[in-house]
Amino acid sequence: MTSGEAEVSRRRLISGPGTLLVWLYGVMVVGAVSRSAYQIATEFDRAPLAYSLSAVAGVVYGFITYTLVRGGETARKVALACCVAELVGVLTVGTWTLVEPSAFPDATVWSDFGMGYLFIPVLLPVSAIYWLRKGAPEDRKGAPKEDAA
Repeated sequence: MTSGEAEVSRRRLISGPGTLLVWLYGVMVVGAVSRSAYQIATEFDRAPLAYSLSAVAGVVYGFITYTLVRGGETARKVALACCVAELVGVLTVGTWTLVEPSAFPDATVWSDFGMGYLFIPVLLPVSAIYWLRKGAPEDRKGAPKEDAA
């Protein structure tokens, strides 16, 4: 692959709706990391599971943001896998907080499927998975093969 093709491949992940995804994931990184850092530093003994899960969410958001900005086919595949893992986490924690609220004396980013964050934590990975799958190169003869990561 030439450097020009690599640049086009990299740009493809953050063009159009991909730009909005990067922006939203960036906002979620700041929100989740700053919230969890403050809560872990000041009141960790109150709800260690909730605050730790918020920190994990922040790291996941950061990694997805990085892979979307990095671009390329390998980064797209990694971002897709991370978005699936994120969605599983949101659904698991969201269900857990509804079934056994006593396990969470304080909310996490993913509590109640992200209700405290306007449900962005559950909508964001679904949107990202759609966008990343839509942008996947086709494995047909003659289709361009990309691996810019």
